[in-house]
Amino acid sequence: MDPLRLTDLHGSLADPVLAAMEFLNEVAHRYPEAVSFAPGRPYEEFFDVEDLHRYLRTFHRHLVEDQGMDAAGARRTLFQYGRTKGIIHDLIARNLAEDEAVHVDPESIVVTVGAQEAMLLVLRALRADPHDVLLAVSPVYVGITGAARLVEMPVLPVRDGPAGVDLDDLTAAARRARAAGLRPRALYVVPDFANPSGATLDRRLRSELLRVAADEDLLILEDNPYRLFGSTDDRPPTLKALGGDRVVSLGSYAKTGFPGARIGYAVADQPVDVGDGRTIPLADQLSRLKSMITVNTPPIAQAVIGGLLLEHGHSLVKANTREIEVYRRNREQVLDGLAARLPDAHRLGVRWNSPAGGFFIVVTVPFPVDDALLERSAREHRVLWTPMHHFYGDGTAMPHLRLSVSLLTPDEIDLGLDRLAEFITDHARQAGT
Repeated sequence: MDPLRLTDLHGSLADPVLAAMEFLNEVAHRYPEAVSFAPGRPYEEFFDVEDLHRYLRTFHRHLVEDQGMDAAGARRTLFQYGRTKGIIHDLIARNLAEDEAVHVDPESIVVTVGAQEAMLLVLRALRADPHDVLLAVSPVYVGITGAARLVEMPVLPVRDGPAGVDLDDLTAAARRARAAGLRPRALYVVPDFANPSGATLDRRLRSELLRVAADEDLLILEDNPYRLFGSTDDRPPTLKALGGDRVVSLGSYAKTGFPGARIGYAVADQPVDVGDGRTIPLADQLSRLKSMITVNTPPIAQAVIGGLLLEHGHSLVKANTREIEVYRRNREQVLDGLAARLPDAHRLGVRWNSPAGGFFIVVTVPFPVDDALLERSAREHRVLWTPMHHFYGDGTAMPHLRLSVSLLTPDEIDLGLDRLAEFITDHARQAGT
């Protein structure tokens, strides 16, 4: 058989957005001795295999004692194919009520294989024909742009602005799209400590964003995996809490539980008119799509996350008290460490932002940053980071790099910052000559 040609396969396979994660993982594999500020992974020092067994037993006990299942029913729930919408939807609803004062019908929740599947399902449902487009605050998480590529839904950028989103540009982008014969369906936004920018929308801007979305008839896709990890315990209300069925929530337990479970969810309580005067929640339609993609989300993985929620009174805030403190500590250590190691940053043309929470810090440098420079940094300076061009999607080198503060220990941070400062100083001086 002759080789298949890339040009005969789906166009997304040649897209740099889909290649981004593969490239970053490949570089990390080739330079294992490099300290890596690249991955947005949660802290690992508290992982304990015994917790998995205990959470599973806790959930099994919940099935028998709280749900009234007999031994055969509980066993079947864990071992067999499960309902497509999931088996912990009621616990997720209680979690949202406990931590966020968001009260939704559990039947409006679809439990997914990570938030990535939730994104794919929602975009697949919204993309009805080639005129449908998604708006996204730029720079943007590559997962949403990758999912949009797979369903052939163009993504139109909206400027982020100093407050996190430029509402005038949002209005202009929506109206330009309509003038071009397109139909903007939704806006994707991470309102708290966004990946990669670290930006957070204040309370006033959240209300204004919802007003603009209503004026322009846009759904808002709210993705908020870093929300709990702020510098203080004060959290503005989620867009879902403020906007009701104007907002689809895309949830994940990768950061607040652990990524290995691969559990996410979509809260999609938007009514869908199916004719004959009947409406059903959008979640029911997402479930139909899911049944043809992953059939159901693995019950064992759901059970482990369900056990975690049960053990902490359905509160992820309580479940993450240690992690919250670690991320606060790491973020401050990186910010203080940059200032200490780069005292002449202004003269060199180097600066960085100071997010109020989350995993990420963006460093601006006086030289273009691309994948080739990342590999050179790994090889010569033994430190890794993420080029910001991956979050804009066109592959053009930019003078920005992203640091993730979440995974490393204090000693690793100090070592990594020593190497990073050397790398930045060397290249900044070369750029100035």
